[in-house]
Amino acid sequence: MELQKEARTPRDPVARLPGASRSQKPDEEERREGGSAPAATALDAEADGASADGLWELPVEPAERRPECSRCSRPQKVCLCPFLPVHPLHISTHLYIIQHPAEENKVLRTVPLLAACLPQDKCKVKIGRRFSEERDPELSTVCRKSDTLILYPGAEAANLEEFLLDSPIYPSTIIIVDGTWSQAKDIFYKNSLFRLPKQVQLKTSISSQYVIRAQPTNRCLSTLECAAVALSILEKNNYIQETLLRPLQALCSFQLQHGAQIRLSKEHLLKNGLYPKPMPKNKRKLRKMELLMNSIKI
Repeated sequence: MELQKEARTPRDPVARLPGASRSQKPDEEERREGGSAPAATALDAEADGASADGLWELPVEPAERRPECSRCSRPQKVCLCPFLPVHPLHISTHLYIIQHPAEENKVLRTVPLLAACLPQDKCKVKIGRRFSEERDPELSTVCRKSDTLILYPGAEAANLEEFLLDSPIYPSTIIIVDGTWSQAKDIFYKNSLFRLPKQVQLKTSISSQYVIRAQPTNRCLSTLECAAVALSILEKNNYIQETLLRPLQALCSFQLQHGAQIRLSKEHLLKNGLYPKPMPKNKRKLRKMELLMNSIKI
């Protein structure tokens, strides 16, 4: 659940006009120049205005995006294809990624790496916040099948490995929600379709290797990591997990070598007195903080 681009607002050229810095002293200049300052100021302002008007007529060159690799969706200079499998992994499970729209344009997203490792007919990405039978009949049909699972933690979720031991029908499809934890929660609870499949969660003690992006707790995994663990369980093949994690490890290693910093989880920061912000006054948010500090799953 899946670093953000810095947005800069262009400055207004009029705010930098030379006449603007002198506008607070017309009386003083008028006294020094015997009343001639207003005329001079008017001429200056007119000239400055003309030059400012000319700026709007200058051609604007659109910002050029760096060429991207068609397979891993990374800029070609930092392509991660050498860390991807030569051929897509052979799997029988169908994977549906429900991606929040805000994740689509993030620079260091992991879903393109996941999709690049799997056959196109086995990995489908659905982008949006609201889904219904009318908007997406295909997804509606998938959610209504008895052999479909949705991976989302919670009190009602069964542990995936334990569920497989008792399930009379072996799952053929798994759905994973991609977004921040608050975005994923919004998607899961505000789409009734996602309460139709059996809800499962991962019972794992591994820590996330996606160290360049902060997570709520030490046990929270990225979308790619969730898919890697779930598919290795469903396919009974640990090689799948190793293969899917390889490009993520390469991505983090490259970013750390070029100035990125390891992002500690909110849980770690709170427990060690390193959390940089004041504690929230909102009771609900404060309760969540207390749960994190006490290592209680939320």
